[in-house]
Amino acid sequence: MAQPAGYFTDEYGRPFIVLREQQAKARLRGIEAMKANLLAAQSVTNTLRSSLGPKGMDKMLVSSDGDVTITNDGATILQRMDVDHQIGKLLVDLSQSQDNEVGDGTTGVVVLAGALLSEAEKLLDRGLHPVRIAEGFEHAADVAVEHLRTIATQVEFSAEEKSFLVDTAQTTLSSKIINVHKRKMAQIAVDAVLAVSDLEHHDTRFDLISVQGKAGGRLEETELIRGVVIDKEMSHPQMPKVIEDARILILTCPFEPPKPKTKHKLDITSRDAYERLHQREQDYFTEMVAQCKASGANLIICQWGFDDEANHLLLQNDLPAVRWVGGVEIERIAIATGARIVPRFSEVSADKLGRAGRVREVAFGTTKERMIVIEDCAESSAVTVLVRGGNRMIVDEADRSLHDAMCVVRNLIRDNRIVYGGGSAEVACGLAVAAYADASVSGVEQYAIRAFADALEDVAFALAENSGLDPIAEVTRVKSEQVATGNPRLGVDCMQTGTRDMREQHVFETLSSKVQQLQLATQLCRLVLKIDDVVLEGNYS
Repeated sequence: MAQPAGYFTDEYGRPFIVLREQQAKARLRGIEAMKANLLAAQSVTNTLRSSLGPKGMDKMLVSSDGDVTITNDGATILQRMDVDHQIGKLLVDLSQSQDNEVGDGTTGVVVLAGALLSEAEKLLDRGLHPVRIAEGFEHAADVAVEHLRTIATQVEFSAEEKSFLVDTAQTTLSSKIINVHKRKMAQIAVDAVLAVSDLEHHDTRFDLISVQGKAGGRLEETELIRGVVIDKEMSHPQMPKVIEDARILILTCPFEPPKPKTKHKLDITSRDAYERLHQREQDYFTEMVAQCKASGANLIICQWGFDDEANHLLLQNDLPAVRWVGGVEIERIAIATGARIVPRFSEVSADKLGRAGRVREVAFGTTKERMIVIEDCAESSAVTVLVRGGNRMIVDEADRSLHDAMCVVRNLIRDNRIVYGGGSAEVACGLAVAAYADASVSGVEQYAIRAFADALEDVAFALAENSGLDPIAEVTRVKSEQVATGNPRLGVDCMQTGTRDMREQHVFETLSSKVQQLQLATQLCRLVLKIDDVVLEGNYS
């Protein structure tokens, strides 16, 4: 088997192995496989480390076709990076799991996983068996999660008193591009989630929230619309722009004469034949419009298009219409207005109409881009956040940021326990884990549990580094003050406000997010440590 000469990284931080004498790449076993995997994981986590916290840096991601994305959202960065190594892909999946389950903490979970893997590498160099390290990490994670639940604070809120929800959403938005307007954005996120939530049963209909972006205008013009917004306009410019007490007919069939499903050919040999064909087509259109009119509808929303003839007839019969509406939007409108989706004209009837208090067409800027707003829907409290921004990148990043904030509010409605941010929870858990290792554990496993405590403190180190502070001095001061006062709310003062108490700074995070970060990072570390053989396809030897 070829012997590796060393591990290196290219200009993009991707690890590769140089083999002696240009021999064929072969199988990696034992400690070599573990070191290669740990190196690959750390190269990915180091990319995200500088994006953690309110002063974290953004990343510019350029796709192969030139599309530019600027963000510091961990899941988005990893998803759009070209990660080739198998262990690197596991970290991408880790961040995506955190995003799918919790919606926030996608950068923190990767930084924590990187710190754990770095500590594991030190223990491997000291001769500890990887299984004992993994078991020690799992044991320490259980202690940390239990301590988190001990120091968590239960908060009370209601539809009227929602200051805690707004403060927690602001903590999430403080590291985003839109943090200049984080108070307003947090308020929009909270109002949107509360509109579709049942506080009594701790349930949220997240599918009733839609985020629509429209480039142009200013970020502070972002607004919450209590209804459904679709990026369409009336099919004819002379149709009314505002419809009060709308009775909406939703069609998924095209507004045109039926066509045979088999191949066909029609020869027109005389003027009379052409006129009969034209008259038959007119009869079809007239009958379709008459059926819609007879049902009592005063607005038609069609999934397909229709030609100018049908459009003209609809205008003549005072029937405003919107065409080419997507399937997902059709379903949201049907849920919100109580309409039944009609697949064919023979099924049009008054009982299948949906109702809304008002439908209006709004225009933006000098380009006259238009959108349809359906307000005061009869059957549900569907809401839409209309995001404005100077360009498409700002709108997309605001969309991602609002999604994170709304996920945090949803999690708080499900479980109203919070912990304090600024690295305070990690430092408190690190102290608790270290004390547990000294008091209750003997033998080799004690080294792994202490290493877990050191890894937890690495999150606070990253926050201090990204804020331009001396990380060693700052974290040491936080630890000593927590030990002296017994106050688990003391963290890194990233914003230089003069106090380290995160409750006074209103920096909150949901307990569910922190617990999920600890558990996912520990599981990934165990998975990586258990790999001792890497077999490349076609190189088994």
